[in-house]
Amino acid sequence: MKLVALCCILVSMAPLSDRVSPRAAGVAGERPAQELTADSRVQRALELLKDSAGATTEEQIRITEIPAPPFHEEKRAAYLRKLLGDAGLRVESDSAGNVIGELPGANANDVVLVTAHLDTVFPEGTDVHVRRDGTRLLAPGISDNGTGLASLVAVARAMRDAQIRTRSSIWFVADVGEEGEGNLRGMHALMDAYRSRLKSVIALDGSATDYVSTGAIASHRIEVVITGPGGHSWSDFGAPNPIYALGRAITKFSETHLPDNPRTTFNIGEIEGGTSVNAIPQRAAMKVDLRSESESELPILERDLRAAVQAGVDEEMAEARARNAAAGRAPLQISVSVLGIRPGGQLPPDSPLLAVVNDADRVLGNRSRVDRSSTDANLPLSVGIPAISIGCGGSSAGAHTTGEWYDPTGRELGLQRTFLIVLGAAGLAP
Repeated sequence: MKLVALCCILVSMAPLSDRVSPRAAGVAGERPAQELTADSRVQRALELLKDSAGATTEEQIRITEIPAPPFHEEKRAAYLRKLLGDAGLRVESDSAGNVIGELPGANANDVVLVTAHLDTVFPEGTDVHVRRDGTRLLAPGISDNGTGLASLVAVARAMRDAQIRTRSSIWFVADVGEEGEGNLRGMHALMDAYRSRLKSVIALDGSATDYVSTGAIASHRIEVVITGPGGHSWSDFGAPNPIYALGRAITKFSETHLPDNPRTTFNIGEIEGGTSVNAIPQRAAMKVDLRSESESELPILERDLRAAVQAGVDEEMAEARARNAAAGRAPLQISVSVLGIRPGGQLPPDSPLLAVVNDADRVLGNRSRVDRSSTDANLPLSVGIPAISIGCGGSSAGAHTTGEWYDPTGRELGLQRTFLIVLGAAGLAP
């Protein structure tokens, strides 16, 4: 079907945003997507995105093969700075390391922020070479967030080549610190500097087009460290062992009862400790991710974690005393620190931004549902700024594992959807 004909299409379905009231679309004050696609510039941009899907995939491969481990996104940031500059944007980098490409609008103080995070969860030294298996591309970070970064550039290029002008300014941002202990540091910097100017935030993250994240999952990241006197595995056998205490704590915490509603989860993602197979360790540590749809559940879960750790230490000390190996030795010590906090939030169901998503889906014949996730959208949602997170097309699986893969088949739908959502949020200028 020719994209030019999209302006005449109305798909008979009931997607998520049919739940959005007609009043919401009117509040936005912007032209609906069906009307936008009648504009020759918009038709041109849609055609460009379709025709450049293959080139976008090749760019995604190049981006993915530039390592961006946590807190070390500099090389990838430099490459994105070049790409966004070549796309005709005014580009600068801030003190946090974010790369900001500006497409000026009629109102410079009214900004639609479009972000894609630079960082991956994988440590320095991870092999990020992209392998092909049929239509699939395999590499750590190929979808999360190679897809978002490549799409960020593709949409900016299409707007330049189609000579799109918007009412609000659009900032295309490749930001740092979205993953793990990065604690959204890139988005924190953007919010601190530009919060009063932000009309809405659209985070490009991954591939899925069958949902839009309108709810922000709250999370606490906790590090637990247990220390002790240590010793020799033979001569000091029976002395209190931090790893044993940590193991007891993990067993107890893994049995914690969680509510079904609101959905609440935990994950022990890292464990480390010890120096030698024949040495009783002086230190053992774990990093724990606590998440919930309701922020009020997280202090309860954190309390349960602390209680499990204390119980694990108490049991290990009791065992050491029973083995007559605790006398004259320092007891085990516990240190608990918060590595990061992500606030929760929710986009109202009658939000104009959600109406824009619905409108784009209807014109493109896409069906999507509202969902929750933990992304760059968390921070703006937590302070009442309209924000969403969307995927950019294709399919993927295995995120946050070395077996991650991405299939670009059908990615043009995601690119066109992203473009129409961004344009709908910013408004087309004459």
